[in-house]
Amino acid sequence: MSGPRLNGKVAIVFGAGSIGEGWGNGKAAAAAYARAGARVVAVDLNAAAAEATRDIILSEGHEAIAVAADTTSLADVERSVEAARSAFGRIDILHNNVGITSQGGPVETGEDVWDRVMTVNVKSMFLTCKAVLPLMEQQGAGAIINIGALGGVRWTGYAYCAYAASKGAVNSFTQSIALQYAGKGIRANCILPGVMDTPHIYKQISGFYQDNDAMVAARHKMSPTGRMGDGWDVAHAAVFLASDEAKYINGVELFVDGGMHARCN
Repeated sequence: MSGPRLNGKVAIVFGAGSIGEGWGNGKAAAAAYARAGARVVAVDLNAAAAEATRDIILSEGHEAIAVAADTTSLADVERSVEAARSAFGRIDILHNNVGITSQGGPVETGEDVWDRVMTVNVKSMFLTCKAVLPLMEQQGAGAIINIGALGGVRWTGYAYCAYAASKGAVNSFTQSIALQYAGKGIRANCILPGVMDTPHIYKQISGFYQDNDAMVAARHKMSPTGRMGDGWDVAHAAVFLASDEAKYINGVELFVDGGMHARCN
């Protein structure tokens, strides 16, 4: 992932920390952007997690700052954007990785849980785009990468209706931005991961299984490739979509799922 593909660009990554040891999608994306030449603003609700990502990037000889912010707060989002502008002068790449899951169908899911999932998974992207798009419009260029989910377009075996609905909304939201801003040099695309082996699953999905070993084995089996993907699979796709190599790719839903979306069972 090294090279000049993103030289001179600035990437702000919301959800750039990791909720456990290892490489989550956002943490890997932040590092991958830096390795491709971008200066990175690592934003996370958890200050220590954002700083850990920043420190990895700095240790590799790249430029980065860390910001602690709640993406469901417009004031926090605007403060993050201003920190990026103050540090680096511009924002070329907006990467939205913030998201939570919830277990249960419509009967089991509480109204408060439904509202929380929609707020974190959808409203956060609305707020970051609200804050970043004017800057990108002034620049006449920009790339937005929103992280959706395979579960937003098809049943994946998990009963989590709020999460699925929220990720479906992310797809429509991304397409709306892509078409509205296409003539202004701004692109918006969505990455839809399938079953991924990231720290996230051990915190938010493991409850579906008897134990972690059972979860890992079952999720490997779900993929046509016989294995889960990982944060770097998402990160590599994000770097491509953010690069000028993808300058004519706009409004797409890019599946990073080992082919799960094409399977009938």
